[in-house]
Amino acid sequence: MIVLHTTAEGCRVVCQHTVNGSHHPHSSHQSQSRGVPAQYALTSLDWGIVTDTAYDALRTYIESTTEIPEALADARRDAAEFGLTVPDEMTGQLLATLAAATGSPSNSTGAVAVTPAAGVVGLYILRGLGDRGTLTCIDPEVEHQSQARNVFRAAGYAPSRVRFLPSRPLDVMGRLAAGAYQLVYAEVAPVEMPAILQAAWPLLTPGGTLVLADALLDATLADESRRDRDTSAAREADEMARSLEGAIVTRLPLGAGLTLITRR
Repeated sequence: MIVLHTTAEGCRVVCQHTVNGSHHPHSSHQSQSRGVPAQYALTSLDWGIVTDTAYDALRTYIESTTEIPEALADARRDAAEFGLTVPDEMTGQLLATLAAATGSPSNSTGAVAVTPAAGVVGLYILRGLGDRGTLTCIDPEVEHQSQARNVFRAAGYAPSRVRFLPSRPLDVMGRLAAGAYQLVYAEVAPVEMPAILQAAWPLLTPGGTLVLADALLDATLADESRRDRDTSAAREADEMARSLEGAIVTRLPLGAGLTLITRR
């Protein structure tokens, strides 16, 4: 079973394999306290497991062959100074692709980024949006939004391309136009995930996607003994996503587990 963990340096992989019928964890992390229960582990015969070494090599290759714009590099440094979590390059490229793939329907007003790290996330999303697509950044911390504003200016984006709502996400998302956004990215505390999902889903235009960052909590959702508030809320959001009518749900091993919910 593969579980990805996000650190300041990027993703890490936990692999479980079978030796003489017993499951043995192998990880680049020192702690295994957030591993997957044994009943969910797969043997190497079940499917082609990518080892941690191979995954790290792939990630290193992708990052080494990707040209990072100066504005993005500066945004990452600023986020690190604020102690903010940011998506790695692979996740960022996925966001840019999602923003581009959904196109720019006539009824779409662009994308929404609910995250303290709007500078980094926003640069990836703006890269994929059409020339007329706009980005709405929501975060209650004015200092974070001021930093993001400087990032977008340095990257050459006109002020009209981005609007900032310095408010609690759940206080303002209900005021956004329903069915008008092609991409919503949300990085929130686990206890807020169910409410954020409920608030964000109506905002999507047909074909639009909601991205819930770190939604699977490194697969601790699978551990039935975990009943803390964070795990219970993340589990509720996961079940809610899979029960949505007219939704295509994709869960990816990026960060602590990335959930994509696309409206048909």
